[in-house]
Amino acid sequence: MSVPYLQELTLQLAIGASQLDASLRSRHAQWLLAQQREDGGFAGREGESDPYYTAFALRALWILDALDSDIGGRAAQFLKQRLTRKESIIDLISLIFGSAIVELAVGEIVIPDNDIHWRKNVSDLLSTLRTADGGFAKTPEGRAGSTYQTFLSILCYQLIEIPVPDTEGIETFLASQKQLEGGYLEIRAAKRAGVNPTAAAIGTLKALGKLKPDEQQNTAAFLSEMQSDEGGFTANTRIPFADLLSSFTGLLTLADLDSISEVNTDAISRYALSMQSPEGGFVGFTLDQTADVEYSFYGLATLALCQLCR
Repeated sequence: MSVPYLQELTLQLAIGASQLDASLRSRHAQWLLAQQREDGGFAGREGESDPYYTAFALRALWILDALDSDIGGRAAQFLKQRLTRKESIIDLISLIFGSAIVELAVGEIVIPDNDIHWRKNVSDLLSTLRTADGGFAKTPEGRAGSTYQTFLSILCYQLIEIPVPDTEGIETFLASQKQLEGGYLEIRAAKRAGVNPTAAAIGTLKALGKLKPDEQQNTAAFLSEMQSDEGGFTANTRIPFADLLSSFTGLLTLADLDSISEVNTDAISRYALSMQSPEGGFVGFTLDQTADVEYSFYGLATLALCQLCR
């Protein structure tokens, strides 16, 4: 059985992160560890712990080899408490991601293999997001597929070990989202393609085993043009500054397309390093002032990818 996309990616990032400077790894690991709340979860810049930020923190700690049984066990207890709550779609998917990480890293079981009922409920929920165009919407009320939500849904099916239904329909949906210049739209009403929906589309094809890099050369060219003078990637042609999310997803997608040579990875690495906060953690873009666990994952993941691309 093939390794789920998310787990394979996390393992690759851990290899890259192991090659980073020890002091950098330690500083950011200590910052991340200090962000864990009393309930075992992690939060954003405001509000309570939630599965979304908890999953990002756990992935960041794991690739730094800083997720031990104590931290992982406390996070697992937090995630277990959320299993019976009615979560938003993104929090539900994050809960599954986080559960996979603590099981992979420290052997903590949040969702038992024999809990068929819970997995079926998740599968049923995902089916309510399926749209007539072959994609998945962000809510059951949505009528048009979202490229990013489609990507998340496929990862979710993989992690709960339930076959993805109608993969041909998903391929048809993604083809409809692709623009002449090679980028992909997030929703069909969008006015321009972006780095992140393009990454989501390529990631979906890779997760499904349907990616053919030699047929996506215009996509690689589109992404390479998004590298800015700052060194990182901009989200789309209308945004004048780079950000860590786009830098990570853009670089990852170029790697998946065997086209890393199209961009300057040293410049991307310098950009990611410049997004470090003095106390630890990463901010998201130049004008940002506050580090958070989500952008800290993207910063570390970008640096790890740059190591792998050398």
